[in-house]
Amino acid sequence: MDLEGGDGGIAFRGLPSRSGPKTKLRKRKSTLYASVPEKGARPAADLLGENIYLFLSIIALRILNCFLVQTSFVPDEYWQSLEVAHHMVFNYGYLTWEWTERLRGYTYPLIFASIYKILHLLGKDSVQLLIWIPRLAQALLSALADLRLYSLMRQLDSQEVARWVLFCQLCSWFTWYCCTRTLTNTMEAVLTILALFYYPLEGSKPVNSAKYVSLVAFAFIIRPTAVIPWIPLLCTHFWQARRKLPLTLHHFLPVGFVAFSSSVIIDRIFFGQWTLVQFNFLKFNVLQNLGTFYGSHPWHWYFSQGFPAVLGTHLPFFIHGCFLAPKRYHILMVTVLWTLLVYSMLGHKEFRFIYSVLPFCMVFCGYSLAHLKSWKKAALSFLFLSNTVLAFYTGLVHQRGTLDVMSHIQKVCHSSPNKSSASILILMPCHSTPYYSHVHCPLPMRFLQCPPDLSGKSQYLDEADVFYQNPLKWLHKEFPENASLPTHLIIFSALEEEISVFLAARNYERTAIFFHTHLPEGRTGTHIYVYEQKANGKRKER
Repeated sequence: MDLEGGDGGIAFRGLPSRSGPKTKLRKRKSTLYASVPEKGARPAADLLGENIYLFLSIIALRILNCFLVQTSFVPDEYWQSLEVAHHMVFNYGYLTWEWTERLRGYTYPLIFASIYKILHLLGKDSVQLLIWIPRLAQALLSALADLRLYSLMRQLDSQEVARWVLFCQLCSWFTWYCCTRTLTNTMEAVLTILALFYYPLEGSKPVNSAKYVSLVAFAFIIRPTAVIPWIPLLCTHFWQARRKLPLTLHHFLPVGFVAFSSSVIIDRIFFGQWTLVQFNFLKFNVLQNLGTFYGSHPWHWYFSQGFPAVLGTHLPFFIHGCFLAPKRYHILMVTVLWTLLVYSMLGHKEFRFIYSVLPFCMVFCGYSLAHLKSWKKAALSFLFLSNTVLAFYTGLVHQRGTLDVMSHIQKVCHSSPNKSSASILILMPCHSTPYYSHVHCPLPMRFLQCPPDLSGKSQYLDEADVFYQNPLKWLHKEFPENASLPTHLIIFSALEEEISVFLAARNYERTAIFFHTHLPEGRTGTHIYVYEQKANGKRKER
């Protein structure tokens, strides 16, 4: 016989109780008796509810981030997105060789073209809004991705770990530098985080696989190499799935078909013919490896330079976190390593190519910070200050001249009595500056072109290479005596001495100077000079 506690009395199981009928106690409505949510339980509202202040704070930070990044990074953030969108809506702009060869799809530029069209219909298509609204839109998407990363970690681990992962994500200098730019790599990183939130990681709440597969498919349409980090994740999901056939037939194949069909139809509308841009992209960059035309690096570059530079001072915390993190995070570690290995096999390498796996690394960095026993405040101060310095320097100082000079071109356009009275020649490495998307004026402009050789010619030189071999010779050939000259020349300071004879002979004078960088490379310089042909009397330098 067992003793059993009753309502103030004692009874024996199996024997009738001598006490009267039990009195039902009133339940107290007190927070003391409120149920505590289990660790890993996902709150009912991730964007609202208790997280509304966090979400608004992240949005405010990313908007501030947007306005504190006033430098250029790579040409693709303008030429493969905003410039194409400007051409789609306003019927003027420049489409690079990738679009004539159909290596790029219109899905990503269509996002910005929609924004441009709305602004145009509202009569608000000023050049400043055309520049900043797309970037603000990208900033909001990045803020959503930040919150989803935090929500995912709160589901998988403790609140403390989730907070430190979010801290690492928000103070990463490279994330700050890239997350508001109109790059396909930025959208790829955003979609990767959103998809990871719905991915069935060990310990996460089961969700409909179609959600994460749809986001992965969308990322693939925007940038085909976005599938690289997802290969180990997709294979793991398929291997661990109990019902592999339904997963394939009900999720993978239908989502893939809808996404692929949508992409093909969009490109059919704007190219005017059926084309598979994803195949063309992979063929050019992976199978033929023709991207090396724009530079190549040794196989170990990502491990010896690229990855350490992108992580920055997060690197020791990432390594520490890899040793501490539980087994369920190993798939993320494998994904990072796999991505680095695959990109290492390609000759052309850039920092931005591995941006999509940077949030994966922040998981391990946050886990490291959460488990530091000593020197925690010193580590946090070091991490925050070092990344803040890098973020502000790269966002406000390094390579800002190519954007500042576009403001000058805007003034040239608006001050000209008619649009054809002024013309611009940009004598810089090709695509150094944005183009019509940052001028929004049909001003005659020209730049040095640099399409790769697709015909297999030996010793091929593009226009920019020919110019820099002998700048003075090129100028005299292009503009012989009595030829019509551009009213404005834009050059890097490193070129001024070489073409000074031409500038003096053709009555050009320097009218504006813009600081560009403390770290000039190759054909660039510390400053950008604007030269203008003399009209009536001397012009004062601004």
